[in-house]
Amino acid sequence: MGNESGEWIMHGVGEDDPDRIRTAEELEEFVEQVGFLPLFANAVPGFSVEERTVSHHWWTDDPAVDPWLWRQTLARRGRVAYGKFFDKKAGFISLSYLPWFANARRDGYDFDALWDDGKASHRSKKIMDLFDGGAELYSNEVRRLAGFGGEGEKNFEGTVTALQMRIYLVIRDFRRRVNRRGLAYGWPIAVYATPESVWGYDAVTAAYGESPETSRQRLLDRLRRCFPAADEQQARRALG
Repeated sequence: MGNESGEWIMHGVGEDDPDRIRTAEELEEFVEQVGFLPLFANAVPGFSVEERTVSHHWWTDDPAVDPWLWRQTLARRGRVAYGKFFDKKAGFISLSYLPWFANARRDGYDFDALWDDGKASHRSKKIMDLFDGGAELYSNEVRRLAGFGGEGEKNFEGTVTALQMRIYLVIRDFRRRVNRRGLAYGWPIAVYATPESVWGYDAVTAAYGESPETSRQRLLDRLRRCFPAADEQQARRALG
């Protein structure tokens, strides 16, 4: 999605394009095949859900064709990871590539070790403490319980995005909030969890045995293998 002359333009494909993604299931299969995929267009041509779907299907609220709803479906299924993983923007990572992302982005640090070494902010710590024991929390709950807003902590969105970029948090689902009478209301909102609570510690940290730089190079090589038109600078920028 690009801003052209002050107007946001979606860069999709035609309905008769043989390579277009038609369903949530096809999107999930494509993510698993490629390994990882941003939601929107970026520095690498073709490397996005946007550029493989029909632009006028977005935000139609039709789950059969709307990629904006597919992201909810895939996050809920948990067969691929979803979150703000690419240059602070949303996208998907297959479970086979998730360990390389975790190792590369975390520099081999679990969050507690990152905090102990003085490399994590107190805002990040307040958020991550909420997920001890494998909690799944609505975004508004995280904001409130971690003390953001009003006279409290600032930059909630930036802090949560940074935690997703380092693969400490993922978007586990999108759910409607529930009132005191047990009735759902409003639009579905993001539900956060740690990847370890969803897929297990050993699965997420399986690449800790190699250097973070080796994992980073694996991801760059994979991106350029699947999208050979990308140069190194474009690939690094797209991966964030």
